[in-house]
Amino acid sequence: MVEAELVTPGEVLGRASEVKPGRGAYLSPNDNTVYASLTGRRAAFLPPPESPDQRPTVEVTGHKAHGAVPEPGSIVIVRVTKVMARMALADIMCVGSKSVKEKFSGIIRQQDVRATEIDKVEMHSCFRPGDIVKALVVEQWFPSAGRRCNAL
Repeated sequence: MVEAELVTPGEVLGRASEVKPGRGAYLSPNDNTVYASLTGRRAAFLPPPESPDQRPTVEVTGHKAHGAVPEPGSIVIVRVTKVMARMALADIMCVGSKSVKEKFSGIIRQQDVRATEIDKVEMHSCFRPGDIVKALVVEQWFPSAGRRCNAL
């Protein structure tokens, strides 16, 4: 194991060609980059010599005070806060069966509500403020420092 510095969500941990994502890290399919999904210490673990994939696994070990953190592929429970013509804004309350300790916001996009006839989706008919929705996190980005958003 090789110890490294303290990292925060969204920080680049390496290219997918150089490292594999472990706990507390995720691979962005858009740019083949591994990012941190929580605040904590970065650690890289070398694979066994007989392993066919010799890339080290990079992990982020968070502080015990942190709760669940949404990442791409997570199932989340959200409360809709605002509905607009092409999207609904929501606050993430749970990731899997664990509640979040920090505030995370998400966007439910019109094109992600259903697989067919996307242009016919009327967001105001699908969601109302206060609705509780089970969703899948499909993307994660950081529009400004200190704020986390997820496309649900």
